[in-house]
Amino acid sequence: MTTIALDAMGGDHAPRVEVEGAILAARELGVRVLLVGVEATVRHELDRHKVRGLPIEIVNATDVITMTDSPSHAFRRKKESSLHVAARLVRDGQAEALVSAGNTGAVMTIARFVIGTLPSVDRPALAAAFPNMKEKISVILDVGANVDSKPAQIEQFAVMGEIYYRAIWGVKRPRIALLSIGEEEAKGNELTREAAILLKQLPLNFVGNVEGRDVFRGNVDVVVCDGFIGNIALKLSEGLVEHIGGMLKKAIKSSLRSQIGYALSKRAFDEFRKRTDYSETGGAPLLGVRGITVIGHGRSNPNAIKNAIRVAAELCRARVNEKIEQELSSAAAVPARG
Repeated sequence: MTTIALDAMGGDHAPRVEVEGAILAARELGVRVLLVGVEATVRHELDRHKVRGLPIEIVNATDVITMTDSPSHAFRRKKESSLHVAARLVRDGQAEALVSAGNTGAVMTIARFVIGTLPSVDRPALAAAFPNMKEKISVILDVGANVDSKPAQIEQFAVMGEIYYRAIWGVKRPRIALLSIGEEEAKGNELTREAAILLKQLPLNFVGNVEGRDVFRGNVDVVVCDGFIGNIALKLSEGLVEHIGGMLKKAIKSSLRSQIGYALSKRAFDEFRKRTDYSETGGAPLLGVRGITVIGHGRSNPNAIKNAIRVAAELCRARVNEKIEQELSSAAAVPARG
């Protein structure tokens, strides 16, 4: 049984949401969940539910990392936080994966320096999944783990993203693309032009450059980019989905006169909302660390926590870290330094 260390104090509504998500995961996914947090607080929440026989345990932590803590402060000053304790459980082999909906910067820093990175990985990358127009999923990485990337690091992002896509969505030869300002090879900055040269040499299904508008069309599966650009793309996309959803809701309420028309339009809106609901995709894996790490949205609901645990368990069962290490070594992708 796969064991997941869940930061029970991380999200905006912790520990209620984390406890409810852990119960769903334990019931539906066949995983063992270690709820890491202030024991009395977590126990109080857990006692509200019928959990007899479920593989759920509480691991005590005496401190909590808040959303306002800087990553460096969280790493250096809060050694007994729920996030630190959960990371040590993974590092020491007591759990196979870490899941947290807490402070993203703190999660990335603690995972990188407490759990550690894979030998062939220079910088871990955060991967985000997006629904596309072909009713499938496109993945972008890096979406914020590195604000300044080098060509060799983007090369590694492509290998890790390809393995992640194969493991979760079962596509044997995912289409890999490089995010740039044009499809032509000559377009882009120095980073993208140098990265494209390296990507062509990998034994991957690299299809060339794509523009931002191509991400959601579904013609490619994995899009790689610098973490600074990727994070802007992520936040812009999230904001756009919320904006469009709000406009659709207002339009449905204000312009429809017949009950039939309202019902049909509401059904279409509900389908749109479900397809763009971050809780269905769970969380974003931080690829390249020694133990599987999945970061959920701070506003995660119980379903999102359950699906973040699902993603973590699937990555563990697919032995993704072993495949990343093996393929980076065989592709002779030499890590960039600095």
